[in-house]
Amino acid sequence: MPVKRPATAILHYSAPPIVGGVEAVIAAHVNAFENEGYPVTVVAGRGDQESLSPGADLVLIPEMDSQHREILQVSSVLEKGRLPTGFEDMVAQLVASLRPVIKRHDTIILHNIFTKHFNLPLTAALYWLLDEGAIKNCIAWCHDFTWTSPHSHSKVFPGYPWDLLQTYRSEVTYVTVSLRRQGTLAKLLSCDLERIQVIYNGVDPQSLLGLSAEGWDLANRLEISKSDLILLMPVRITQAKNIEFALRVLVAIRNRGCRPKLILTGPPDPHDIESMDYFHALQGLCQELDIRSEMGFVFESGPEPDQPYYINARVVGDLFRLSDVMFMPSYREGFGMPVLEAGLAGIPVVSTNVPAAEEIGEQDITLFNSDDDPDKVAELVLKIAENSPVYRLKRRVRQKYTWGAIFQDQIEPLLYK
Repeated sequence: MPVKRPATAILHYSAPPIVGGVEAVIAAHVNAFENEGYPVTVVAGRGDQESLSPGADLVLIPEMDSQHREILQVSSVLEKGRLPTGFEDMVAQLVASLRPVIKRHDTIILHNIFTKHFNLPLTAALYWLLDEGAIKNCIAWCHDFTWTSPHSHSKVFPGYPWDLLQTYRSEVTYVTVSLRRQGTLAKLLSCDLERIQVIYNGVDPQSLLGLSAEGWDLANRLEISKSDLILLMPVRITQAKNIEFALRVLVAIRNRGCRPKLILTGPPDPHDIESMDYFHALQGLCQELDIRSEMGFVFESGPEPDQPYYINARVVGDLFRLSDVMFMPSYREGFGMPVLEAGLAGIPVVSTNVPAAEEIGEQDITLFNSDDDPDKVAELVLKIAENSPVYRLKRRVRQKYTWGAIFQDQIEPLLYK
């Protein structure tokens, strides 16, 4: 029986399409929850269902909005250091509105509400719900802090309700977006540093790199995000491409402690018996060398595993943008178009001296001989990659700072506390 995944509510003053840094993070969180199959609801004062992922729910409680008319009136008095008449009535109203929504969810993620002054009745209402045990698992995502801000610390004062924004709650999991802010918040809350988790913001590779849906799905099937080094061979499966050599280079790279992925984009000729026999021989060699997980033949990596898979130029372009090195060990090429494509995609070229490599690449690519020792070529490839700060940062972001990786490694465990 499949395990029921906890339901999560994400709370903030406003939600997309409202433009703001926190709203952008919320949209990314919602996408990550949905991609991993977790039910998620956004609870806010303003927002639009159509601006969220299709599988997410939206609950609007107007008084949560920092720009709500009554909240603005209350805030204008609070910012002068006075507790306005009707403050507790507003808190009670918010408690009544939030309680049924809160109780339907296993985890509540609050963005900035416990550290910013924009809606103190909302902050007080959530403290009330914590006190009565209505919130099962509370995560306070703290991007900004009023008490330490040079621009807004003048708007808070000693005493209730302003002190709520610097009060530590042991039942709350606190999250900041950097080590520096972790230290600032620990000092503000007078708690140990380890009581506050650091979870950096992330990026969405598909959106940022303009990847097609087909290209992104293929990349996920190939599991390239887990790889240390992505080598691309944008060629057909023919003996002229010297693919056996590439497989032995792959082994040598792996033996040096690197987790490589070699992606070969082209198919064999299914109508040519010799071509298909060559492909099957390569599959056998992969088995013999124990590199099935490191070698990615696109031809066999389609959504239907038993069906041949072909990709168009758009998807090949997607793979160029995702890869680290274009590797072309061909015995011969009529021209060598991948050299130009790699140049435009901005990834280094390691190739034998085919015409485009030698004449167009000039001194800006790395050449080797087709009869070189695979171990020597592997060392060459790794040296080129490791000497590049662009590659090192790209690898780190790919493995640790995409929203998918952040959700799986850091957010998901918090849902089961």
